[in-house]
Amino acid sequence: QVQLVESGGGSVQVGGSLRLSCAASGYTYSRYCMGWFRQTPGKGREGVASIATDGTTSYADSVKGRFTISRDNAKKTLYLQMNSLKPEDTAMYYCAADAWELGTIATMSPDCWGQGTRVTVSS
Repeated sequence: QVQLVESGGGSVQVGGSLRLSCAASGYTYSRYCMGWFRQTPGKGREGVASIATDGTTSYADSVKGRFTISRDNAKKTLYLQMNSLKPEDTAMYYCAADAWELGTIATMSPDCWGQGTRVTVSS
């Protein structure tokens, strides 16, 4: 059974940092493109960052230079380091896995999702 479990969300002030983690189980993690998405009330789900099986990363323009995605295939864990956080980064953040190994954040069509972790940035 495929399972993705996010952690690391919380409340921070503007300019602060958080590191999200996503623990994967139940499938061959290294063969999946992994990504982070976020959603706020009244808005659709937005792609934030992705990392393909070859390590290629892609980011939404809104987070470039502030967020860094990485993966540890041995630990089956995905990370999102978020720096210089802004109020507009406030959202529920979801981890996702896509069987298409070389996807990007624009092309990902995830096969499974985590339950989400909430990030709140206050001024």
